[in-house]
Amino acid sequence: MPADDFYSDLPSFSDFSAVGSIDDYRPVPDDWIVLAADIVRSSDAIAGGRYKDVNMIGAAVIAAILNAVGSDRVPFVFGGDGAMLIIPAQHLEAGKKALSGVVDLARQVMELELRAAAIPVSHIRGLGGDIRIRKYLLSPGNHLAMIIGDGLQLADQILKDPDQATPFVIAQITGPLPPLDGLSCKWEPLPAVNGQIASLIVKPTGTKTLTEIVSGLAEGLGFNPLTDDAQTRLADQNRLKFRFPPKGLGVEVKLAFAKNKLKGWLEASVVCLLFLYSYTTGRRIGPFDPKKYFQELGTNTDHRKVGDSLQLVLDLTPKQLAAVQVYLEDAYKRGDLVYGLHISDEALMTCFVEDIGKSKHIHFVDGADGGLSLAATQFKARQKAQPV
Repeated sequence: MPADDFYSDLPSFSDFSAVGSIDDYRPVPDDWIVLAADIVRSSDAIAGGRYKDVNMIGAAVIAAILNAVGSDRVPFVFGGDGAMLIIPAQHLEAGKKALSGVVDLARQVMELELRAAAIPVSHIRGLGGDIRIRKYLLSPGNHLAMIIGDGLQLADQILKDPDQATPFVIAQITGPLPPLDGLSCKWEPLPAVNGQIASLIVKPTGTKTLTEIVSGLAEGLGFNPLTDDAQTRLADQNRLKFRFPPKGLGVEVKLAFAKNKLKGWLEASVVCLLFLYSYTTGRRIGPFDPKKYFQELGTNTDHRKVGDSLQLVLDLTPKQLAAVQVYLEDAYKRGDLVYGLHISDEALMTCFVEDIGKSKHIHFVDGADGGLSLAATQFKARQKAQPV
């Protein structure tokens, strides 16, 4: 297939239990580029109670680049305090421009420093990493990239090392606002129903496979997180709550309408009122069909994904959580895996609605109060400490 069409032409799979089939992952073309971004000192922002702001900047990176390049052509992974996308060479300048705009927006509007880099896949392979991808079908027209090969981990290391990152840094350029159409933050936090929300990052080491690790997790959970959709799904209609005005509306307006906040408040308020009417009555308004939307929303989330490691956001009972913690720590001490785990009382959801009439919408789910960002910090500390 042509290199530029690699991702759009990649066949998709819909049974998440097959995510561990390593032989089905395809190598990304050598001339593609990783666009990597994350918030500097995100732990400080989290400690200050600003994790929703952090989440929104991470989602804005994805929204800006997909709007500029096209969602069907670009694989991406949301990381809580940042994101990574892999783009064809022909779209590099458009992607860099969009990402540079988010860097500027984060600094000016949110007072957060977003570092960003464009790292060639060929450079990552030269360092011994790789980037291999499968395309997971959430619902027709909506996909998530599953990625293995340690390439994203290497890209993250390069991004955070000033010496390594220097040739690849994307400088902040003040100019037009990046295209953030579809970036939305209207749902209230998703409460834990069973006990607590666990944001888990886990990766096999040694001879263990992902399937074997998940089997061990399943014993403690009482269900398999790769196969049991009903147990893993967080964005179900009983848990979703909408209020007017939404708590997150201010952040959305600040980002998407930074140059004209009054216009932003007016437009966003009208949209919210129309949504509230449709939400409470069940009636369709224009392209928005609430019944269809809620059916799709439950499946179109990234609460489980592979981005060089398995990442899960789960609602667990105290008994399940205790069993999982015992399993993870014992397996880590045996050298079977590395993990990071963060516990919170609720989950956050940030949305990218590309075309509601065509059912194209993705929802990024993360644990509150640090979620995947703090789990990643634990993961890296354990990885560094684990004997080779």
